[in-house]
Amino acid sequence: WQRIREGDAALDLARPLWFSGQEQPESCQTLFAALLTLGKLTSQDVWMRFRQAHEAGSFRLAVRLLDSLPADERPAQRDISRVERNPAQALAKGDFRWSSRSGRELADRAARTDAASAHDAWTLWRSRVSDPERSYGNLLVAYNAARQLLPSANAWYREAEGASQDEQQQVWRVRAALRSLAWDDVARAIDAMPDARALDPAWRYWKARALSVAGKGEDATRLYGSLATEHHFYGFLAAEALGAAVMPVSEPLPADASALAAFGARDDVQRVIRLTALELRPEAQREWLYIVRALDDDTLLLAAEVARRNGLYDRSINTAERTQRRHDFSLRYPTPYRTEISAAAREYQIDEAWAFGLARQESRFVADIMSSAGAVGLMQLMPATARWVARQIGQSDYRVGSLEQPELNAQMGNFYLRHVLDRLDGMPVLATAAYNAGPGRAQAWRGTAPMEGAIYAETIPFNETRDYVKKVLANAMFYQAQLGLPYIALRERLGVVAPRGSSGAPSEVAAIPAGDRPKEAP
Repeated sequence: WQRIREGDAALDLARPLWFSGQEQPESCQTLFAALLTLGKLTSQDVWMRFRQAHEAGSFRLAVRLLDSLPADERPAQRDISRVERNPAQALAKGDFRWSSRSGRELADRAARTDAASAHDAWTLWRSRVSDPERSYGNLLVAYNAARQLLPSANAWYREAEGASQDEQQQVWRVRAALRSLAWDDVARAIDAMPDARALDPAWRYWKARALSVAGKGEDATRLYGSLATEHHFYGFLAAEALGAAVMPVSEPLPADASALAAFGARDDVQRVIRLTALELRPEAQREWLYIVRALDDDTLLLAAEVARRNGLYDRSINTAERTQRRHDFSLRYPTPYRTEISAAAREYQIDEAWAFGLARQESRFVADIMSSAGAVGLMQLMPATARWVARQIGQSDYRVGSLEQPELNAQMGNFYLRHVLDRLDGMPVLATAAYNAGPGRAQAWRGTAPMEGAIYAETIPFNETRDYVKKVLANAMFYQAQLGLPYIALRERLGVVAPRGSSGAPSEVAAIPAGDRPKEAP
């Protein structure tokens, strides 16, 4: 209490604990109560965590958080129950207090479940509210429609012009316009972003695309040119838009056996090696981060090579990625277990660069790693998926522990990748999304008309899966160079996604195990 009253670092330490959609330990509750009593946590902070709890599926926590609000800001219990029980009916009643924060939050919660029904209900009674409330309601419905990939989302966003938008509402404004191919709206939405947000590679690329469609080729070329020097998904797309097929060039350190030996013999480096051998991976990672925290580029590459030679592939990759000017892409995109991964990729006719790109993203080549969700090994197979694959390939003696064997894991992972690829139009962008979030979701995220694969990837509703798909396919670009494979453009890898219902029948897709990896709410 004394530390909180005196305004020292306690608040800074406590705030990250508060902003979680999950229950926190009982030991945190006294601290939270003190911060609320002293006004160090505001009503805005309570509502922010309320949203996080809802998005994480922690509904009991969300309801309990509302008790932290002042009485005049707290929604009635009957309103909360009605929204949880039947969101569409709650919206249809139209008796939310739109002038209050609680009314808007509950309406938002209802719209997240079914934005189409929310729009139908909203159009019946939006004339009864004030202009600011009407503007907010239009935005609320449009935003949730965009996240649910409804074709009408862009038109509904147009009805919300002038409403103040937060970061997520802004970025989904762009995504709704992309799915409608409304390039003028894409440009306007990006122009409305704060400068720092608009400089994100995604929005620079899509702004360039919008400029190009508008016939502003010189402006588009300038944006493409700056992006094309960057080493990521949008850098490849920008380079291809300029007609280039140039791969980044590595600048490896000259071989220096004595320098490598000296660095590898350091006491702290030896501690990392021993901690890893003892399967104390978190401790090893913390020690390694301390070692590399302030190294220059050359020493980072030296450290990355030492880690690689000792089989610490995840540390090697992460260290090589820290360089600012000198880059060695053979360290960022290594090829351990090449015999196992390449053999499995050939057996199931999977592009080897794609298989490596996926394995790198899944495990950083830590063969015995297990995720918090229970996925195991190089290609992070969930036990349910692995059991199904084992039956398909006749692996009668399969055990979960077998997934730590690189050869079997690579075989099973590539079999599953082939299986979803065959049932999702042979499109890597769909199969990559399916590997992470399940085939049913990848199928559901298609549009109602043919869609550029880059737009499909950009508008995936799950943050994790959207980032995953971009990284895996960008990884494949680097790996085709590392492996000496023929060049396949990223736009070709992304392709054009056929509309829902054109192939990959829902019943057929649903029969494939989803991987049962939990994802955050969209």
